[in-house]
Order: sequence, then structure tokens, then C-alpha cells
Amino acid sequence: MKSLQDLRIVFMGTPEFAVASLQALVNAGCTIVGVITAPDKPAGRGMKLTQSAVKKYAEEQGLHILQPEKLKNPDFITSLQALQADVQVVVAFRMLPEIVWSMPPMGTINVHGSLLPQYRGAAPINWAVINGEPFTGVTTFKLQHAIDTGNILLQDTIAIDADTTAGELHDTMKETGAALLVKTLTQLAAGIVTELNQSSIVNEAVLRHAPKIFTDTCRISWEQPASQIHNLIRGLSPYPGAFCLLNDKMLKIFRSKKEIVAHGLTPGTPQTDGKNFLKFACTDGFIQVLEMQLEGKKRMQTEEFLRGYRFA
Repeated sequence: MKSLQDLRIVFMGTPEFAVASLQALVNAGCTIVGVITAPDKPAGRGMKLTQSAVKKYAEEQGLHILQPEKLKNPDFITSLQALQADVQVVVAFRMLPEIVWSMPPMGTINVHGSLLPQYRGAAPINWAVINGEPFTGVTTFKLQHAIDTGNILLQDTIAIDADTTAGELHDTMKETGAALLVKTLTQLAAGIVTELNQSSIVNEAVLRHAPKIFTDTCRISWEQPASQIHNLIRGLSPYPGAFCLLNDKMLKIFRSKKEIVAHGLTPGTPQTDGKNFLKFACTDGFIQVLEMQLEGKKRMQTEEFLRGYRFA
């Protein structure tokens, strides 16, 4: 039996979502012996080398950082072994080869943005909103061969309101996930966590998946019901954004309001007073656009957009 502070922890993560978990471990007094993150990459107009959000935070804390191009690189494997970690933690990082995830004696713990086994895959936050789920959650589990199928350690549930966007859920989930990670490692160190094999609770017939989001996923079909379109819009907001065409230009919609009402308009027909509202007809009503971005323009509220746009 150990305390949380006794554990030698290697943390693996890259984006801002992962920073909350690393920060929670630091604040809990954990011994972070190494931070593994993506190599610096060119970004922006000047293609200046840019650090990951995790690297920036790790440098501020004076943590030891490794940035391997390839996770099977022999030099990286040797460096990782030298850290003598008791456990590894993965939050929003790459797929790990078995030589990496099987290395520490207490295993490798992943923080996943769903209530596994539901929403296995790359975009669990987006798909939970797109599918209109009333709740989702976060899961800590141990990595094994197949993606997102390892033994569940702990879970915490998060409610999703009818107008919650994926971005808002992301911000809630990163804090919930960070707290759950600390709780998981505390119980793991004390030897009191109970692992749950996912195969014992999986019903393949009712599993929902969370594949990568592609452009076709983001295209709005006005022939769908208003609720389904509204969920797609908020599930892809703020990134990558659901879109339609307006006078042959891409219009991304970030916030919307559904209006269920009978009408005789062709789905996709825009309606506006030219000042205060813009809405599109769908099968059972309208989708009112609250926040949008026309191709080549900045993101803006409807009123601002209408001040500078004239419909043909």
C-alpha cells in the first residue's frame, strides 16, 4: 500500500484538455517523473515552432519533458524505462504501442470522455451531444490492446443540457476528469480500486461509437428534423463547426434555436427580417441561427451579420 504522493508517475498528453489533469496531479503533490508530449510543430502564418499546451505547463512547473517523434524509438524506450514509473497516465494523447503501455508495474491509466463502454473512439464529447444524450461522463481505465476496451476503474456522470455545446461540455469534462484521475490514482496506490472488465457489461447491439469527425459529418441536411439539426450544430461547436451553403458560400453555424412549427417551405429555405433573425426551414419547423461565420468573414451574432449582408 502506498500514498498518492509515493507513486512515480509519467504523464502523457498534448492539448489544453490534458493540462487540467496534469495540473491536478501537481496540485495533489504527486511525483511526476516525466511528461511525454508531442514535438513542437510549425503553426500560424509565420510557421513558427509552437509548443503543445502540456509542454508549456510542464516547463512552467520545471518537469522533465520528452517529445518523441516515434513512440517505438529505442532511445525513447530506454529513456522511458529509466524513469522507473509505477504508473503512466494518458490524457488526450496518441495511441501507445504495447511496449509503452505495458511498461509500468501498475499499468497505464487513460482518462476518456465518456461513460465506457459507450462512445469508444476519437470524438466522444462531440458524438454524445450530436446524438442528443441527456448525460455523459468520464471514465478512467487501464489500457490494453484494443482501443478504449480496458478494465474500467472509476466513472463520473455529467449532465448535458438541451443547448450545451461540445465546447462547453469539453470545459466541464476536463475539470471532472482531472478530479476523477486524482481519485483513481489515490485508490490505486492504496490498493482499494476495483477493476471492471468491459466485456461483462457490453451489449454490442446498443453500443454507440465516437469515430473521427469528417467534413461530411459537419454538413447540415435541412431535410432532417429540427432537434437533430440543433444537436448537430451544438455537437460541432466551436470546432469544426456544422455548415450549410448560403448563396454558394459556406456558412458555419455555432449556436442555434429550434422552432417546431408547421410550414409549407422547402427545407433549407432561409427566412429573415433583415435585422434581427435568420432561420432556415427544416422538415418540422425552423432552425434559428444565433451565431455564425460566413466564409471569409469573422464569427458573429445574427444581428451583426444582418447589418452587413444583403440577401439576393
